[in-house]
Amino acid sequence: MSTDTAAASRSGSLVCVGVGMTLGSHLTPLARSHIEKSDVVFVAVSDAVVERWIEQMHRDVRSLQSLYRDGKSRLDTYQEMVDVMLAEVRAGKHVCAAFYGHPGVFAWSPHKAIELARQEGFAAHMEPGISAADCLYADLGIDPGQHGCQHYEASQLLFYERRIDASAYLVLWQVGVVGDQSLARFSTGNAYRQLLVDLLVRDYPPDHEIILYRAATLPIFDARIERSVLRKLPALSIDLADTLVLPPAREPAVNKAIMKKLAALDRAAADA
Repeated sequence: MSTDTAAASRSGSLVCVGVGMTLGSHLTPLARSHIEKSDVVFVAVSDAVVERWIEQMHRDVRSLQSLYRDGKSRLDTYQEMVDVMLAEVRAGKHVCAAFYGHPGVFAWSPHKAIELARQEGFAAHMEPGISAADCLYADLGIDPGQHGCQHYEASQLLFYERRIDASAYLVLWQVGVVGDQSLARFSTGNAYRQLLVDLLVRDYPPDHEIILYRAATLPIFDARIERSVLRKLPALSIDLADTLVLPPAREPAVNKAIMKKLAALDRAAADA
């Protein structure tokens, strides 16, 4: 590598920003500034309208959506996204990559691209955005600090031994592809969701309330908020963007041993 080329590479940078979930209303001024001032902008959103909107902010906007293919592992696609972004960073360009929602939530490529860019000596960082979880809290009226809130990717709940606390909210992401081990499918069927139900009924009654949620991506749309019961989950219409929410099924059990110790500490503090 020539001295000029090495110097150009060191001058490159990467910032991954989130555009939020709803078109136009969630983009922060700082994220917009990064989009407008970068040399090249990569965009990874599944809505063509959102892509056109970002294209109005910069002369060189390149979509990453074309890297997806039916039957192709999404992990391969994510790695290709990293390779494409870093190629421009190594060429000495200031690169901005815009992702739906928060760029660090259910997004492997931004984390990996930033990690590798930093290892190679480039400036790289992430700017947060409004995620689907933020919209979920607002639309469903959930305060995660009131009862607690557990978040799992739905397939991981099947693959691994997880301990569910039924006294807190349970939020399961990407339930439309639950059980997919190939990372190449964009939906799984009723039998896969039945496996999830079979797992969940260990901690919840079959008629426990469930909520299917999908954040609105355009201001003219409403969020999907569909209530049903757990045993009916396999028959419901679900796609990749839907999230499953289970409200608490019971009150939390009091930790009597800890409460006794806390009372003793309080008495000691009062006597001091």
